[in-house]
Amino acid sequence: MDWIDAEVEAPLTLRVNGVPHSVRIDTRTTLLDALRERFGLTGTKKGCDHGQCGACTVLVNGRRINSCLSLAMMHADDEITTIEGVGAPGALHPLQTAFIDADGFQCGYCTSGQICSALGMLEEVAAGWPSHVSGDLMPAPPLDLGEICERMSGNLCRCAAYPRIVAAIQSYAASREGEGA
Repeated sequence: MDWIDAEVEAPLTLRVNGVPHSVRIDTRTTLLDALRERFGLTGTKKGCDHGQCGACTVLVNGRRINSCLSLAMMHADDEITTIEGVGAPGALHPLQTAFIDADGFQCGYCTSGQICSALGMLEEVAAGWPSHVSGDLMPAPPLDLGEICERMSGNLCRCAAYPRIVAAIQSYAASREGEGA
């Protein structure tokens, strides 16, 4: 049976946070495991490993995905952004600052996924993508409590910091509107 002895590793170059990383990797490796175990980018967390909690959320070509549900091999030509690529100590992204100002975390385990998801979600709103609770499909919906909660529903927080997470997102979104973004 040739398939038993089949080669399961292949060369792969992933562009993560603007930096190309070349490795030889098992073709069954998830993007989450490649980021954490092969590239040392441990900001992306492994929560449920079933796509149910959102702790592993990263941006791929600007869109949010659960990296635990995606094979690394699928992303050879993509631009992947993890929390490490969003901001850095001393040069935080304004959304990270909003999370700190609003105390939008407790244990912090979900925070990287929450921030990546919020960045992707805000781009979806700016592009006019409706959500389940959007009242009108034409203009960008207002970022009220219901809209944010619906759009962020794939990201769980065991500490229940949701009111502060929403406040951080609203604060950042308002500052972007003030800048004309």
